[in-house]
Amino acid sequence: MSSLDGKVIIVTGASRGIGAAAAAALAEAGATVVLTARDGKLTEQVAASIGGKASARACDVSDYAAFAALVADTKARFGRLDVLINNAGVIEPIASIADSDPAIWARNVDINLTGAYHAIRAVLPGMLADSGGTIINVSSGAAIRPLEGWSAYCSAKAGLHMLTRAIALETAAKGIRVFGFQPGTTDTDMQVLIRASGVNPVSQIPRGNLTPVALPAQSIVYLCGSEADDLIGQEFSLNEPSFRARLGIA
Repeated sequence: MSSLDGKVIIVTGASRGIGAAAAAALAEAGATVVLTARDGKLTEQVAASIGGKASARACDVSDYAAFAALVADTKARFGRLDVLINNAGVIEPIASIADSDPAIWARNVDINLTGAYHAIRAVLPGMLADSGGTIINVSSGAAIRPLEGWSAYCSAKAGLHMLTRAIALETAAKGIRVFGFQPGTTDTDMQVLIRASGVNPVSQIPRGNLTPVALPAQSIVYLCGSEADDLIGQEFSLNEPSFRARLGIA
């Protein structure tokens, strides 16, 4: 894989799970990484465990002004911003549509879709001015497949899937590399909530059958390099054999 030396990368939802693993892998590949999540204390702990190429800042992606300030601060500190990893996400509410809480349903969309848009909106003008940049939207198979009890999550991820396509349509010719990446059922805290719910077949997957976070993290590092240029504008899954072959995993 290409070295990421000199690259500056923001990772949202970086206090745990795929975000934390991706931040560590990106730093190991040479990047300077800014970790952000709502839980500032935990995010700082993750950044400290990564070391000198990582820093942390509390930020809620549903607050556009806060995220725009984070982007401005990142560029002021490091002089550039090359990559956005749009990873922040929540699963709640896990409930039938008829029984769901409207406020919690709306909060899901605020984070999973509107929050992703906020991050993109904050970074994209600068990337366009620099004639280049990479945006990786961490998506889900739920973007294209409805699942019982997940109406908010599926709807938000479906919107993110279309947002990825819209970005590609508007900016691919202007040097922006955008990808929709589906990591599959990965061993994270979100899966703990899903298993506890007992709702739909995903909750029945044994923990031992879940994908370790290292594999989505490896995938994200790969997508930051030029080897993935033929995938720009597409959404794809870690479970696809052709993509796994690129990573050298069975």
